[in-house]
Order: sequence, then structure tokens, then C-alpha cells
Amino acid sequence: MEQVQKEAGFRYIVRVVNTDLDGNKNIASALRKIKGVDFSFANAVCALSSVDRSKKTGLLTDEEVRRLDLNIRDAVNLMPSWMLNRRRDVEDGSDKHLLGADLSYAADNDIKFMKKIRTYRGVRHGMGLPVRGQRTRSNFRRNKGKVLGVVKKKVRKAG
Repeated sequence: MEQVQKEAGFRYIVRVVNTDLDGNKNIASALRKIKGVDFSFANAVCALSSVDRSKKTGLLTDEEVRRLDLNIRDAVNLMPSWMLNRRRDVEDGSDKHLLGADLSYAADNDIKFMKKIRTYRGVRHGMGLPVRGQRTRSNFRRNKGKVLGVVKKKVRKAG
């Protein structure tokens, strides 16, 4: 385990996009704790903010934290559309990048909408079955109940 930094200005918790990040991790790894930020997105944000991605999060200056926060929130204008997590939104057709609770809320609403219009995926969600074409013969037993097995016929004696 790494020793805790004891340098001047080290912060154990850094707040970015309403999420507490661990000060002992490097910034590229710490940013992935934000819901809606993955590996490639975190690296792109570090590059846009001109922050060394291997730098410890606790050693970031207030200016660097502010730049990271702004670039993550303004991803729609800074990133190519293929990097965003909500392209061509159903409601208004625009490209968005949702973070945190907004992402969970949008996913829940999408599932409710699929159930409402009775799509195949919506029906599968409603029944608690796998949605993406997985086999159900051997997996997903917890959703289907206990395995019963096959009962053999009793053999009659001749005579």
C-alpha cells in the first residue's frame, strides 16, 4: 500500500462534479469514480484541461480542479459526439453527456418508456429476464426459481 502524501497543500478529498475523489489516486483513475466518466473520457478531459493524468489528485491546484470541473460539465461543446453518453436524445434530439444522478434518472426513464410502449426489451425488463439475447436455459436461475429436475417413471414389476 502506498504511503500517504505529506506534502504542503495535499488534500485527501477533492470535489469535482459533486463527487468526492480520493486524493491518493492519480487523476485519470480518480475521475472514473464520477458516474458517466469512463477511461477514455477521463483521459480526454485531462488532456483538454492540460493536467498531467498521472498526477495525484490531492496535489491538484484549485485552478486545475476548476478547469477539470468545467471541461467535464461542458463536454458537449468540447468532445466529439461519439464520446458522449447520450446522443440524439429521445426528447429533443440533441447530443448530451449526463453525469451522476441525471444519468441514472435518464436510464430509468428509458426503461419505463420501453415498458410503456411494450417493446421487446421493455417486456423482458418487466418480466425480469435478460434483455440482450442471452440464453436462459442454464443461466438466470435466480430469476426463474429453483431447479426442479426430471422425475423418472417408476418401473413396474412383471408378474
